[in-house]
Amino acid sequence: MSQGPIRSPRPLTSAVAEMSGLIELLEVVWERGRDTVCAPPVSSAQARVLFLIEGNEEMNLRTLGKLLGAAPPSVTRLCDRLQAVGFLEKHTRPEDRRELRLALTPAGRTYLEQLRARREAALTEAMAAMPAASRAALATGLADFSAAVAAPLRLPPQRGVESRSA
Repeated sequence: MSQGPIRSPRPLTSAVAEMSGLIELLEVVWERGRDTVCAPPVSSAQARVLFLIEGNEEMNLRTLGKLLGAAPPSVTRLCDRLQAVGFLEKHTRPEDRRELRLALTPAGRTYLEQLRARREAALTEAMAAMPAASRAALATGLADFSAAVAAPLRLPPQRGVESRSA
């Protein structure tokens, strides 16, 4: 079972700073070599769209916009680009033809599989250099952190993430 919330602001501030630095470092690692996964390359914003749609099958543009915190024209352009490269399909609902539903194509799913494989290889290499106890603590902490981030967004649990506090 995981520990309760951190009570002292100092450890929380330190953890937040560490997590922020890690996210920035991972963004650099992910961008470096992003175009080796497929051609044409997908931007990090477009990858976020693919991840969200994969986790919320048949999502509509309005819901996607809320999750991204983006204006409708920006969401439409992102989706149009993903549709143009064959990673996304748009369907109208029979009961309301004004509503567009978004779904990944097989090519979009393949792209995400390749992207995850490349990312997992980079993470495996980095984590192999860590002591086993640190890897175990990191796995527990990240599972709880992922659950805390996903809950307010009403996202389903992410692949491979099991919170120990649930």
